[in-house]
Order: sequence, then structure tokens, then C-alpha cells
Amino acid sequence: MTELKVENLKHVYPNGVTAVNGVNVSISQGEQISVVGQNGSGKTTLVKHWNGLLKPTDGKVFVGDLDTHEHSVNVLARTVGYVFQNPNHQIFAASVKDELEFGLKNIGLPEDEINTRVEHISEEFGLTEFLEVNPYRLGFSLRKSVGMASIIAMEPDVIILDEPTTGQDYLGIKAIRASIKKLKEQGKTVIVVSHDMPLVAEDTNRVLVMCETELIFDGSPSELFATESILKRTNLLPPQITSFMHKIGKSSASESILSVSEAIDKI
Repeated sequence: MTELKVENLKHVYPNGVTAVNGVNVSISQGEQISVVGQNGSGKTTLVKHWNGLLKPTDGKVFVGDLDTHEHSVNVLARTVGYVFQNPNHQIFAASVKDELEFGLKNIGLPEDEINTRVEHISEEFGLTEFLEVNPYRLGFSLRKSVGMASIIAMEPDVIILDEPTTGQDYLGIKAIRASIKKLKEQGKTVIVVSHDMPLVAEDTNRVLVMCETELIFDGSPSELFATESILKRTNLLPPQITSFMHKIGKSSASESILSVSEAIDKI
């Protein structure tokens, strides 16, 4: 069981810009978390501390018993997998197969286990026919799927998805949401950084809202979309069905309708 803990985290970039200031949060194994906020709010800076891509300027970050300040990305990546928003920042191998195998080899799995995992993850993400293709010959959506598949195949306890649905078509989004559901069933912790409010509302159960370097909200999606002061301060727009149900008076002051199926039941 891997708990993530942040204690009074502050991060200042080399150019002097403070990106995260005074953040405290704990995340238990198996939680499905969204981290939201406007560009520049500090959300990506926050999550990059959990796999060691960034180190605290002040405060502490723990992954289980590991103080991230004292351990390398290579060590932390065995527990926390990070899928970049831009797959070009992650992909480097000459073929999709090599890309999927790299992390598995890096953590020392035997060849038969590597082959099994590559076969399964390729089928899950619709990559089987592209295994011998150079990833950079694929479209953006498929490249993003390759990046995600390569991390999920390593089966870390915690998986961070940075804007997973950006640039994805309908089938890509469907595959991502199915993958998040599967990871939840496996007891994985999934942390999604996203502007996709339907994804936030329907596929995660806790939301962290960053605003101007600070964590200003920590609660359920239902509570968030019913809290007008937070929405106004951050310019976050609820899913269309949520807004509609508020307008017709079918949502309470403290709870929101998050999906079409919920709306049908309510009406």
C-alpha cells in the first residue's frame, strides 16, 4: 500500500517563480484523484513531485516511506508512473514494441513476462498492428496511447496521467476511460491532471483544485461543482449536464448531478 503525502510543499523554479506554495495533502492507495486549475495554477508542478521529476524547495514529499528528496526518479518510477501530456517528451525508442518493453526491462522482468505484458497492453490500447512501427510515424492520438501503455504495463502502484484526453479522438478517450476504470478495479491510485470536466466528474472521486500556487479545495466532484465561489475564482466550467440540472433546480446547494444517467434517475 503506497500513501502519498505532501507536507507544506513549496517549489520555486530557477528563474525565481514560485509555482506551489504551502500545499498539504495525503492520498491513500486506490484513490481516483483529479488535479484541476487554470494554466499556471501549479497543478502539474505539484504532481511532478510524486515521481521525483521535481524536488521540493521547501517542505516534504513522501511516496510510501520514501522521502522524494533523497531518491532518484529511477527509484520512484517503480512505484509512481508518470504519463506526460506531450508524448514526444516521453517516447524515444525505434519501435512501439521497444517502447513498451523498455520500462519492463528496466525493472528487471524476465523475458516471458515482458512478452505477456506487451501482448496484453497492446491489445488493450489497440496497438497490436503497430508494434514494429516507429512511434513518430503514428498520429498524435496513437503516440499518446503508446506513452500511456508503456507506463501502465509496468504496473506501478500509482499512475499519474497529465491531460490524458487532450488531442484524443472518441475512440482514444473511450480507451482511456476504460483503462482508468480497470486500474481502479485493480486497486491502483490514479491521479489525473485535466481540463476535461466530464472525465473529472465521472471517472474520479476526489478533486484537488489549485489556484495561484495554493490548494484551495479538496473534496468530491459533486461538492466542487456545487461550490459557486470556487468555480468563479478558478473559471472552472462544470459538465453541461451538471449546469443544466442546476438551472432546472434538480441539484441541491451542496451536491451536483455529474452524469446523464444520474440526471435521468433524478428526473
